[in-house]
Amino acid sequence: MNKIPVIIDCDPGIDDVMALLLAFSSDELDIKLITTEPGNQTQDKTIYNARAFTSYMKQDIEIARGLNEPFFRRLEVAADVHGESGLGDITLPEPTIQESSRTAIDAMKDVLMNSPEPIVLIATGPLTNVGALFLAHPEVKEKISYISYMGGAAVGGNTTPTTEFNVFVDPHAADIVFRSGVPIVMSGLDLTHKSYVTVDEIAEIEELGTELAQHMSSLMKFYIHNTKQTPFHEENFETNIRIHDLCAVSYVITPELFKGDDYHVEVETEGRLTAGTTVVDYMERTGLPKNVKVLHTVDRDAFRNQFFNAIKKMDRQLGQ
Repeated sequence: MNKIPVIIDCDPGIDDVMALLLAFSSDELDIKLITTEPGNQTQDKTIYNARAFTSYMKQDIEIARGLNEPFFRRLEVAADVHGESGLGDITLPEPTIQESSRTAIDAMKDVLMNSPEPIVLIATGPLTNVGALFLAHPEVKEKISYISYMGGAAVGGNTTPTTEFNVFVDPHAADIVFRSGVPIVMSGLDLTHKSYVTVDEIAEIEELGTELAQHMSSLMKFYIHNTKQTPFHEENFETNIRIHDLCAVSYVITPELFKGDDYHVEVETEGRLTAGTTVVDYMERTGLPKNVKVLHTVDRDAFRNQFFNAIKKMDRQLGQ
């Protein structure tokens, strides 16, 4: 079986490490590179978390540091959701994987340009690194199969009334990426709020009794405790854990679990009330080409089972 080559750009983050776990467990993916940026926490913390979790999972993958700040905005992190470390209240062993000597931009450029086949770029944080890559090395665009992005929202935000957090952090970088011409599959809040695990279902993970299972259940409990302080319009928000970033990885592995439609999507960068909004042209008012597949539906049971099976598989590989 030919594996799908991917680069993962992330800001770990509770749901980022869950997305990494799914990617590590997959026989379908060939992870060429992990790059980090600030978002859920500062860059120093997100790259540490990426190194620590990847080391803990016994993976041998290059991890490169990206930009430390958004393009034109002051960095705002989500410590209120992800905790002071970015990984809730769990503590991982000191990482054995060292930070790459290459910057994220240089590493992404080299991996893309030297690949004999197009690479899928999985992005689960602000698009700062990807935007910078496209500005510095526009020639890499033809080497990207598509971008599987967790970010944006067609209807309703989680940071402002219209803005999802990842795009809010760096709307200018997101604007560059959405205008790049590279195909994008957007797992926005419209999808990710349907991509959940219930509080009762966490018990299935806890029953495994392994250290990894306990870490995952602890992260999910920490996550829901903090996110339920600012509930959205979806039902059962206090009992369902939305694992947002997992969607971007899951789509690459099993696109058949998802449904979506193609639209023209632009990112608002200057609006006084709407900066960072992903404006989806549902009614085709602009007449502009469709540039984004906006996902809106997921087979929730299959999505949950995929994640739980990934935990069980990595448990076996770690020998816990």
